[in-house]
Amino acid sequence: MSGTETIERIAARGDGVTASGRHVVRGVPGDVIAADGTLTPGPHHVEPPCRHFPGCGGCQLQHADEEALRQFVTDRVVHAAEAQDIAVGAVLPTHLSPPHSRRRATLHGLRTAKGAVLGFRASGSHRIVDMRECHILVPELLALVAPLRALVAAHGERQAVDIELTLVDQGADCTIKGIAAEGLAATEAMLDFARDQALARLSLDRGYGPETVWEPEPLTVTLGGYAVPFPHGSFLQPTRDGESVLVGDAADFLEGASTVADLFSGLGTFAFALAGPRKVLAVEAARDAHLACKGAANARQAPVLTLHRDLFRNPLQPEEASRFGAILLDPPRAGAREQVAQIAASTATRVAYVSCNPASWARDAKVLVEAGFRLEKLRPVGQFRWSTHVELTSYFTR
Repeated sequence: MSGTETIERIAARGDGVTASGRHVVRGVPGDVIAADGTLTPGPHHVEPPCRHFPGCGGCQLQHADEEALRQFVTDRVVHAAEAQDIAVGAVLPTHLSPPHSRRRATLHGLRTAKGAVLGFRASGSHRIVDMRECHILVPELLALVAPLRALVAAHGERQAVDIELTLVDQGADCTIKGIAAEGLAATEAMLDFARDQALARLSLDRGYGPETVWEPEPLTVTLGGYAVPFPHGSFLQPTRDGESVLVGDAADFLEGASTVADLFSGLGTFAFALAGPRKVLAVEAARDAHLACKGAANARQAPVLTLHRDLFRNPLQPEEASRFGAILLDPPRAGAREQVAQIAASTATRVAYVSCNPASWARDAKVLVEAGFRLEKLRPVGQFRWSTHVELTSYFTR
């Protein structure tokens, strides 16, 4: 087959790549591409399970089988370390979240002449793909799509409607932006909708932030066995299984440490799981998340101290970081450049770093390595199944 090339790997944005560097849309390892662009599927190329693929922007890799998906997630993380010349002690088995496991998502809706469309946006476009099935959402959230579409058809206006859905202890938390629902009749319709769909909370954002219109009991999310209040817009790991892996790794990495600084702690996903055999300082900049974590810790007298502090503008200084037996970081996608520099300058000897961006993580990891740390363990994690979004856990010692 003269002029043909074989796809060897999947690139960061989801294209297949040949040995010569040719990028092929929706190519996976083992596929053969002819000179004229004809793609012959290989053993790792599968039929996408969803009718909306590839038009829907929610997934980029449904054409890849489990082995190819796992290799993609692994390569993204390991290659990020290699690009910074970081030696990896042990690469732990890659974790992939299963189908129907995503417990949070933002959907978009638009009222039309024929009713409404509701779903994810198409990749690189404002066009909304009208969701009739979804293989990533948990069933409890998927069940709300049709009722929400009817709600947008009845009460939507000219602009697009954004709907944030999160599954918490009490059920589905729903925040709608773009429906004003002004007047008694519209307000009653919203309450009827929340009641009929057994929502845990319904909030409307009219441009000034979410306002709760329905919440039969205060919302909580259970973290490490503690029921933590769930403020609007709070961050939650996208899948329960992924959270379990991240938390389990943190506990294993930091075993034996009597004190831990949990930096960028959010609601306390790691702090509450690590507390008990050790004391934890949970440091967070977002006030609502900080107060939720503090309230849950105080209510149950957990060995979790909380500190409201912006670690980008005011990172823990070297003398502060040196006081802890171990440090855990789970920063936003931008990484933790300022904080990592201070840890590097401290006498800290154990660092667990959880990241949702291999590139920023690798940049920070290089700073730690140059300060004498060694990357002992690294686990690639794919919570966003069929997506190019990749996460990881890592453990450094010196």
